[in-house]
Amino acid sequence: MKRWNVVITGFGSVGKQVAILLEQRQSHYREQYGVEVKLVGVARSSQGVYDAEGLTQSALEAFGREKRWTDTPFTGTDFITSCQADILIETGPSQLETGGPGLTYIRQALDQGMHAIAVSKGALVVDYAGLSALAKHRGVMLKISGATAAALPTIDLLQYNLAGCQILAVEGIFTGTTNFVLSSMMEEGISCEEAIARAQQMGIAEPDPSFDIDGWDTACKVTILANAAFGANLKLTDLSRTSVRDVTEEQIAEWKRAGKSPKLVGRIRRTTDGLYASVELQAVELSHPFSTVKGTTKAIRVETDVMGELLVIGGKSDPMAAAAAALKDLEHIIRQP
Repeated sequence: MKRWNVVITGFGSVGKQVAILLEQRQSHYREQYGVEVKLVGVARSSQGVYDAEGLTQSALEAFGREKRWTDTPFTGTDFITSCQADILIETGPSQLETGGPGLTYIRQALDQGMHAIAVSKGALVVDYAGLSALAKHRGVMLKISGATAAALPTIDLLQYNLAGCQILAVEGIFTGTTNFVLSSMMEEGISCEEAIARAQQMGIAEPDPSFDIDGWDTACKVTILANAAFGANLKLTDLSRTSVRDVTEEQIAEWKRAGKSPKLVGRIRRTTDGLYASVELQAVELSHPFSTVKGTTKAIRVETDVMGELLVIGGKSDPMAAAAAALKDLEHIIRQP
């Protein structure tokens, strides 16, 4: 039976959920694909753990409790090389200026012939084109579902399902946290600060919610989608970006009177001057499908030349959903002949 060895870099909330799902799906991989899938290595910024026969649950739990590297100085790229794995799943923090360790890890994995699955966005924002070219050169796959709205199908929709047409425009509610905040402000009449605090109490927003609330998360996803699905060469700084913090109580009152619903919308559109991408705060009419998208729910709408308009609404916004998106990518890899 063919065996696939997996390494996870980053062992926060998403990385831990990936490890849990991998363990739960062992029988599925054997029965569905006739393969063994083993998690053999896990690393974070200062330490790593490896077992060629597969990490046990007790070993993972002990690693999760360990706070420092106690043996030799830790080098993530050396760890990836030593693990002799087939697939890297990168789930570490996103570093948007340089790509951070995630970019180094993905580049190292691809260069030594490993498939790579990216959940963190930084590496893809900084150098998707370079990583994609390297994957092609090495004859391996770079998969990015977890970095492009996770449980909401976006990149597969654009790259595979719509391959028989030209995509004219994409717009989406790509960040569940911002949608929750805006929905709460409209439906409950609370301020943006109150809505953010409520999202934090519910575990929807991070202690520092700026990445989501100020539009960076949506901008990252739009940048990656534009470069991956449209062959663009956009930088994050090329996009105009709006923050949910800019919404005033007066605007909320006016939108209520007008029967409109505010949404933070990521956009990509072909124009005569090239590809245009942005993150905009838009008050949509009741006739717009996004007006029905409430809470943490996400959505994508696509306009095409010959397949018409497509709309997908749904997808959870939590670490488990991001982990599941990564393992969807894993199944796409292992089912290849």
